[in-house]
Amino acid sequence: MLRELTIRDILLIEELDLDFHPGLNVLTGETGAGKSILLDCLGLVLGWRGRADIARQGASEGEVGAVFDLVPGHAAHAVLEEAGLPRDDQLILRRITSADGRKRGFVNDRRASGEVLRALSATLVELHGQQDDRGLLDPRGHRDLLDAFGGLEPLRDRVRSAWRALAAARKARIDAEETVARAARDADFLRHAVAELDAFAPEPGEDDRLDAHRRRMQMAGRIRDDVARAVDLMGGDGAEGRIAEAMRWLETVADRADGALDEPLAALGRALAELGEAQMATEGFLERLDVDPFELERTEERLFALRGLARKHDVLPDDLADLADDLRRKLAAIDGGAEQTARLRQEEAAAQAAHDAAAAALGAARREAAGRLDAAMAHELAPLKLERAVFRTDVSDAEPGPDGCDQVSFTVATNPGAPPGPLARIASGGELSRFLLALKVCLTGRSDGLTMIFDEIDRGVGGATADAVGRRLAQVAQASQVLVVTHSPQVAALGAHHFRVAKSVEAEVTRTRVAALDPEARVDEIARMLAGDVITDAARSAARALLAR
Repeated sequence: MLRELTIRDILLIEELDLDFHPGLNVLTGETGAGKSILLDCLGLVLGWRGRADIARQGASEGEVGAVFDLVPGHAAHAVLEEAGLPRDDQLILRRITSADGRKRGFVNDRRASGEVLRALSATLVELHGQQDDRGLLDPRGHRDLLDAFGGLEPLRDRVRSAWRALAAARKARIDAEETVARAARDADFLRHAVAELDAFAPEPGEDDRLDAHRRRMQMAGRIRDDVARAVDLMGGDGAEGRIAEAMRWLETVADRADGALDEPLAALGRALAELGEAQMATEGFLERLDVDPFELERTEERLFALRGLARKHDVLPDDLADLADDLRRKLAAIDGGAEQTARLRQEEAAAQAAHDAAAAALGAARREAAGRLDAAMAHELAPLKLERAVFRTDVSDAEPGPDGCDQVSFTVATNPGAPPGPLARIASGGELSRFLLALKVCLTGRSDGLTMIFDEIDRGVGGATADAVGRRLAQVAQASQVLVVTHSPQVAALGAHHFRVAKSVEAEVTRTRVAALDPEARVDEIARMLAGDVITDAARSAARALLAR
């Protein structure tokens, strides 16, 4: 329940502190006095999206605070817990807006986002304003309203889940059939391509291996003669022979050199051994350079064929093996397509049956809820002087979809025996307001601690009918807090608490003020609503008569 509303520097309000109470709170004032400003301020602190330039002209920032009393188990506690915010039996909201439109929100003195404020708002306040009529009169929204009235959201969620499953199963079946159809059109090509790739048997990395092997063989042909010449130079007719001959000459005279030739002979021996090792290694390399010209030809043919096959299929040579696997899968899809699509059709049929069952259960629940709504409306219309009118919720078949297979529309017959028709076309202006009030009362959640706000719900009616509207609002307010913005003296007179909104101009500055009225001031305000600017004694007497009812 809304307990306090404080406003600083918002639109035409410089400073305002209001205390609200349980029961019916009425706000009155001349047209243009600023009654809607209070709703704008409440919307700001509750995180509602609205105009950005709401700070009072000349002020650097504006601020709105609201205090709500929470009963035990109030739905706001769950929102606070999920957001990690402190919980208490009193909820303090505050929102600051700067002149450039930037906003900061606080919940129990902790920073909070607009999303959190809006989540709390859904548990605290229900606003029924003049803009609601379009939604209530539009048949496209009637199904959602009936579901909300009947508490059918869980059933509807199951239907939506079943519809998503059906859509997925249908898409899988269609995709499989299209894949099989495309593959079947290319079956001859696929079989030829798979046979060709299987026969060739390309391997990942084969292009690099073949290219490197070919370059080695080409290199061998170019360097073999040089390596062979080097082997000859190191052999018996070359370096080896000359070193051996030198050693023989030295050995013939070594015994007469007193040991001076021992070291040269040892060095020549070592050189001869190293030369032998070099010669053996070089000869081994030379043998490896012996290239089979047919092997080079085979390698080049394989490499060129590999690259030609890659160009043919517009892939890289290393991707040919993966291409072959993909083409085999497509062939398998052709061969096993009938079996797969049959299985997918069975899955789709099962999903269809599940959706049909869920939609049927939801449809039955909607028809039962429609009967309850019609009964609730009959109960609400009688106090509003529409006891002879008939309200009916029609539930008819519609194309299956995520919300079931039902179409819902609200119809009315205002006179006995008259055919029912759409609410917007059958009801007159005054009747329409009362029908909408009854609908809003029936469709309003009755959560404990909820504040219901009605913005000029009584427009277009007067006299006894306005009195009936006021009494219905007062009755609703017995179970919850109700705030009503009204121009009707009959409705205002039934309020338990009365606030007057007035606009004044002081020193060329326009300000809106709101005052709680005491009994005498309340008589004058209702008299003004009855008589206009000039309040007569007769108007005061009539006002006292209204208040005494």
